[in-house]
Amino acid sequence: MLLNVFQELFTWMMLFIILLNISQRKYPRTERKRKATILIAVDFLVVYSLVAISSIYALPSWVGWACLVLGIAAIIIFRRSMWPFRLHCSQCGKRLEYSRVIGYDENLCQECYWASHPEEKEREEARTRSPEEILEQRFTSADHVDDIPWNEWEPTERCVLTYVIDGSRILLILKKRGLGEGYINAPGGHIELEETKTEAAIRETEEETGLRISDPEERGVLHFQFKDGMRMLGYVFFAHKWEGELIDECEETKPFWTEIDSLDYSAMWEDDRLWLPLALEGRRFSGYFIFDGRTMIDSRVTEEEEEPSLYNEDTE
Repeated sequence: MLLNVFQELFTWMMLFIILLNISQRKYPRTERKRKATILIAVDFLVVYSLVAISSIYALPSWVGWACLVLGIAAIIIFRRSMWPFRLHCSQCGKRLEYSRVIGYDENLCQECYWASHPEEKEREEARTRSPEEILEQRFTSADHVDDIPWNEWEPTERCVLTYVIDGSRILLILKKRGLGEGYINAPGGHIELEETKTEAAIRETEEETGLRISDPEERGVLHFQFKDGMRMLGYVFFAHKWEGELIDECEETKPFWTEIDSLDYSAMWEDDRLWLPLALEGRRFSGYFIFDGRTMIDSRVTEEEEEPSLYNEDTE
């Protein structure tokens, strides 16, 4: 009875195996499983042929059963070649998707495969990344300023720094929180959407020191690429005129006067020592820097005869 059912279903079984083999072609790294599918088809064909012969010659029914048992035994004995299929990931035990059951010889889920083949993950991510993501990768992976396409670089943050000069003294702040916490810097902060960089310099200086400056002069532009993806563009201003009284401190900063000749560069961002002396001499400059957290990876500072910025408009 079972042999008759086997004979009747043989055509459908072979059709299923053929379609399965065709579908396996869609998946990479499936050579072993495609070969196994063909071996199973050959096994079924041999069993069917032997059962058909036993029927033609009216052999005892146990012969047909023996042929069927031999066919199953062949799959078991040669299971490494004929049955490489698994329902669960061979590493983490996670249930595999249908595509990974019939394809992908490793029998690994996607996460375990990427962990075992990081170079392929990197290639796949590179293939599927958008132009914006590729450009972002170039920015964050660069270790030298010359490796960054600055003509395509756009800041994620725009800010100002304003140095107020009083004869031989310069007005600085101790940053109490936020980016650069604990460092000595010039008064400054972010440029708001509705204001120009000059307006931002005047506003930030008054908020952090209590002094309202007038006629600030732009001396330089700083381009900061951080490894975490932040891209900061900073405009450096100098002012010699102001009114008002210096405050003791605010929530973010503590302002103080110090002699220019006694500037402590060790308490500042690493890049300051590269361009601040130029600015104090009245020179215009552009600075390009790569930082990993607070550590400077690479830098380039150049003197400029004209406006030093790629972004020299006074509107944001």
